[in-house]
Amino acid sequence: MANDGVNQGRRRFLVAATTVVGGAGVVAAAIPFVASWQPSARAQAAGAPVEVDVSRMEPGQLMRVEWRGRPVWIVRRTEEMLAALPDLNPRLRDPNSEVETQQPHYAQNIHRSIKPEFLVVIGVCTHLGCSPSYRPEVAPDDLGPEWRGGFFCGCHGSRFDLAGRVYRNLPAPTNLVVPPHTYLSDTLMVVGEDEGAA
Repeated sequence: MANDGVNQGRRRFLVAATTVVGGAGVVAAAIPFVASWQPSARAQAAGAPVEVDVSRMEPGQLMRVEWRGRPVWIVRRTEEMLAALPDLNPRLRDPNSEVETQQPHYAQNIHRSIKPEFLVVIGVCTHLGCSPSYRPEVAPDDLGPEWRGGFFCGCHGSRFDLAGRVYRNLPAPTNLVVPPHTYLSDTLMVVGEDEGAA
């Protein structure tokens, strides 16, 4: 017989070893190929929700974060800042936030936020996309005696109150945009994820 000198155990071992090594090679080659179908880390980060710890914010402080390539401002408002909001209504273009595209339904209130203490807005003027400056001081010389704090766009003079609501008769047509956001705890916020979506 021709197979008399062949070690069958050794043959099975070599076939099994070759199969395992070949299978590992196929898997090793497939991993980068399959991974190339996934969005890049940069693309994932561009639209991913952002967790923000607001526990160390002082009253009146502004915190900046980035979400989807845009600046997001978080302001911890004082009791005085909140108390001034209703008095400004006659001077505002949309005091009741009736333009629905400017905020989620849970922020369609006088303070335009889930928690009155924290304002969350996209820091881009709704006129031509400039970034307004945060001006929390009351009645500064350059903004006049009626200024109660807010955001001033130096590009074309648009003004927004401390709820991001735009003043009348200025270039910006709408209030600052409130992005979707929610809270994981009293001090941990997620920007880019709607309330109840977690």
